[in-house]
Amino acid sequence: MQIDQTTLEGVLILTPRRFGDHRGFFSESWNRKVMADHGISYDFVQDNHSLSHQAGTIRGLHFQAPPHAQAKLVRCGRGALFDVAVDIRRGSPTFGQWVGVELSADNGRQLLIPAGFLHGFATRLPDTEIIYKCTDYYTPAADGAVRFDDPDIGVEWGIDPAQTVLSDKDSAAPWLRDFRTPFVYEAET
Repeated sequence: MQIDQTTLEGVLILTPRRFGDHRGFFSESWNRKVMADHGISYDFVQDNHSLSHQAGTIRGLHFQAPPHAQAKLVRCGRGALFDVAVDIRRGSPTFGQWVGVELSADNGRQLLIPAGFLHGFATRLPDTEIIYKCTDYYTPAADGAVRFDDPDIGVEWGIDPAQTVLSDKDSAAPWLRDFRTPFVYEAET
C-alpha cells in the first residue's frame, strides 16, 4: 500500500497494490493491521455505494456533525471522479483550504478523509460508482452541507458550473461564510 500525505493534515491518498493477470486484478483496499503499522487507526462501521448516471454530477460538499462525525475512505468502483476534501476545523491553519484527487476504477486510488472535513465529488464519466467506508452511522439530524461553488473555498471542479447536476439539498446549501462549523482544530502534540 502506497500512502501519500496531501497538503491537508490527515487527508491521505492510499494506492493499494494490484495483482493482475489475463483475468483482471486483485487488490486489498483496506487492511487494519497495515494501516495501524503506519499510525492510521479507523474503525469503519458502514459502507456506502453511490451511482451517478451523468458525467458532471456533483455531490457535496457534505459533512456529518459531532457526535456522529465521520471519517471516510473513498474509492471509485466504476468510471472516474474528482474527489474533494475541505478543512472546516475552526482554528486550523488550513481552514477553508481544499485538496482534490482523481479517483477512477483504473487508477485504484483512494482518499482517506478525517472527520472535520467537507467531502464532495464530481463525476467525470457516465455511470460512475463511488464506494466509501464511514466511521459512524448515517444520522440525518447530524447531516450538513456547504455550497460546492463557494468562492471562499474555490474548488476547481474542472466542469462548467452551469452544466452540473445537483440535488436540491446541495443547491440550497449555505456559503462557508454563513456556516458555523461544529469542528475544532486540535494540533498534534
